[in-house]
Amino acid sequence: MFRDNTNVVKIGNRVIGGGNPILIQSMTNTRTEDVKATVEQIHALTKAGCDIIRCTVPTQEAALALKEIKKQIEIPLVADIHFDYRMAIMAMENGADKIRINPGNIGKEDKIKAVVDVARERNIPIRVGVNSGSLEKEIIKKYGGVTAEGIVESALDKVKIIEDMGYDNLVVSIKSSDVMMCVRAHELIAEQTKHPLHVGITESGTVFSGSIKSSIGLGLILNQGIGDTIRVSLTDDPVREVEAAKLILKTLGLKKGGIEVVSCPTCGRTRINLIELAGKVEKMVSDYDLNLKLAVMGCVVNGPGEAKEADLGIAGADGYGVLIKHGEIIRKVPEEELLSTLKYELDNWNA
Repeated sequence: MFRDNTNVVKIGNRVIGGGNPILIQSMTNTRTEDVKATVEQIHALTKAGCDIIRCTVPTQEAALALKEIKKQIEIPLVADIHFDYRMAIMAMENGADKIRINPGNIGKEDKIKAVVDVARERNIPIRVGVNSGSLEKEIIKKYGGVTAEGIVESALDKVKIIEDMGYDNLVVSIKSSDVMMCVRAHELIAEQTKHPLHVGITESGTVFSGSIKSSIGLGLILNQGIGDTIRVSLTDDPVREVEAAKLILKTLGLKKGGIEVVSCPTCGRTRINLIELAGKVEKMVSDYDLNLKLAVMGCVVNGPGEAKEADLGIAGADGYGVLIKHGEIIRKVPEEELLSTLKYELDNWNA
């Protein structure tokens, strides 16, 4: 397995690579200079299951804000740098646990070296990020367009620049909005580097389209043993990114714990508002640290049978439902009490 053999990289109080658990990342969409708003969002993301958070650092004020943000959060903080090498240095001086740069955007070699020197002094990892939209003209010309091969060559060229400066505390990120191109690029690069890989489908879209694209892309990549940390990029509240990432990892068997909700698609037999009920159940269970499967079914005809693999479940009828435990019907419950009945069971599960 590729991820079992990647280098171990320490990011703040967490580690990735070397077969360690795949960590979930997200990025704040607040102004980093607004410490209060940024910290509040990071707390919400942490509660949702985010392991590492990234903030943009486009200004000196943003870099200075990292120092206060760091004091108020628990998870590692990554500084996202695009063009100004001075922001990378300031970010590290103000507590960034990792920095994300594209050396091609930083400028001449002396500027890259200035960043690497500070990273080396503080043993701060550098994420080398290359997107399909940032490929050099020469590489696009060489491959006759934007290709997986070109993305990989560009990324490894950037990695070599830093390695040649005597620093290898690196994480590599190659992203594309073309799902299958992204998959192919990761298959290629996994054979050519031992640096841990940050995996994601960039600019994937809204919660609906972005979650589907990310599930397919990340599923194909992760299931081959490739990838050490992931971000699901969505045009929405970053908390949705974390929720989607958790479900992708759980579905692939790469993350344990938490309540898995399964629900039927509804049919003509459904006599309760199952769509609304399932949504409320899914929201409610996010507050529980329990490792179990919970079924929400729409009828008492097939519901109990379909829920037999679940630890706990409900199946609705006309104005009532049944509570199911380990495949057995326990009792009948009025429809309006189904949600509270589930909550009671969850509150007392370990008892």
